[in-house]
Parts: sequence; structure tokens; C-alpha cells
Amino acid sequence: MRTAKDTPAGAAGGVPAPAPLAPRARLLPSLAAVYRAQLSRARVARIPLLFVATFQSVGIMILMRGVVDGGSEARAVVAGSSVLVVAFVALNLLAQYFGQLRASGGLDHYATLPVPPAAVVLGAAGAYASFTVPGTAVTAVTGSVLFQLPLTHLWVLAAVIPLSGAALAGLGAALGLLAPRQELATLMGQLGMSAALLLGVLPADRLPGPIGYARDLLPSTYGVEALARTFDAHPDWPAVAFDLGVCAAVGVVSLAVATWAYRRAAVR
Repeated sequence: MRTAKDTPAGAAGGVPAPAPLAPRARLLPSLAAVYRAQLSRARVARIPLLFVATFQSVGIMILMRGVVDGGSEARAVVAGSSVLVVAFVALNLLAQYFGQLRASGGLDHYATLPVPPAAVVLGAAGAYASFTVPGTAVTAVTGSVLFQLPLTHLWVLAAVIPLSGAALAGLGAALGLLAPRQELATLMGQLGMSAALLLGVLPADRLPGPIGYARDLLPSTYGVEALARTFDAHPDWPAVAFDLGVCAAVGVVSLAVATWAYRRAAVR
């Protein structure tokens, strides 16, 4: 006759105890998986839009070539047009994507996956920011040739693109996740890109005082300033490093806000 000692631990009335849940996936492997999935999904849909973003920035530089001869104004136009490609994809399109994902219930799918919320936000942001690399490089080289600026220090794009992309992608994701309606997410993404266009491409000394303060609040401004400084014959590298540091700090904060917004939207 079976005694209580023969009953499996945790069993009640002879019913086996439920198997323990698998451990939650770690951040880095989850991030890599989400990044690859987003990159594959967005490759076909977003490449045509990347051509649009690049063509738009190059067109702006050609237009400004008729009114800007050179000097600091030319550096501002080329740097602002280059970072505008990042703003178009990482801010505008990402805001639209998360707004559509929330409106269609797509967040429910991600909520069922055993991945940290940060992996979802960072993976999507990284995938969208990756699409800006070729367009930004083409825009910077084209603008440098068009305005006869040196190409020597364009390697700084290797820091400007990811840091500006992180700041703008975090902002775009937060806008898309916090917007109460998909249409508002699209509108805010468009307004953010327009702000990056007007406040980034136009030279700072040509802007009125109050608008200049608004320019200082825009994350892409510091990426523009860092790139513009490298067109000098003798760049002020401490100032470049400071601008890139501001981009990095804003990127950390904006991605943290986007992660919080994702958690908030996923449980509703």
C-alpha cells in the first residue's frame, strides 16, 4: 500500500506538480533575435523609403547651394542634411511603426514572448537605425563634394549615425507608443522630422532667439554640430566629443522612456 512518503513532492491528491517554467530569456540573445527579425521584416518595405530620404536630403543641399556659398553655413547644411536621413527613418518611420503596432494589437504578440521589453524596443530601434547608414554616408559625401568641403574626417559618421540614431529612435518609439491613436503617432513623427529639417539644416545663426532654444532641445542637433565641426581644417575634437556625449546621454534616456512606454502599452 502506497504511503504519503511515496507521493511526489508538491503533489496533492496524487496529481503531479506542474513543471517549472523555463527561465526568462536573457537580454542580449533576445535583443539579437529581435534585431534580426526586424531587419529581415523591414528590409523590403523600408529600402524604397530610404531612397526617398536620401533623395530628399540631397535635393535640399542642391537647393541650398544656390543661396549658400561656403563657410559655416555650408557645413551646417551638409551636416544637417546628413542627419536628416537618420531623423526620417529612426524618428518618423519608427513612430509610425509602433503607432501601427499598438493600434493593430501587434503588441500582444510581443507581450507573449519570453523576452525583456528592452529587447523589443532596442531591437526595433537598432534595425531601423541600421537602414540610415548608406543614405547618411551618401548624403555626407555628396554634400562635401557639392560644397567643396574636406572628406578627411567623415569617419566620424561611425559615431554620429549610431548615437544620433539611438536618440532619435528612442524618441520615435516613445512617440508611437504613447500616442493614443495611430494617426497622432504618424503626425508626431512627421512633426519631429520637420523639426529636424528646419532646425538642423538651417544655420544656427540665422534662426531667431526662441527658435534657437528649441534647436538646443532637439536630440539631432548635437549630431549635426559634431559632424559640422569635423569639416573645419582643425576640428575642435573636445567639442565634437562633448556633442557626441550629449547624443549618447539623450539616447539612453529616450530608449529608457520608450521601454517604459512599451511596458505601459503592452499591459493595456
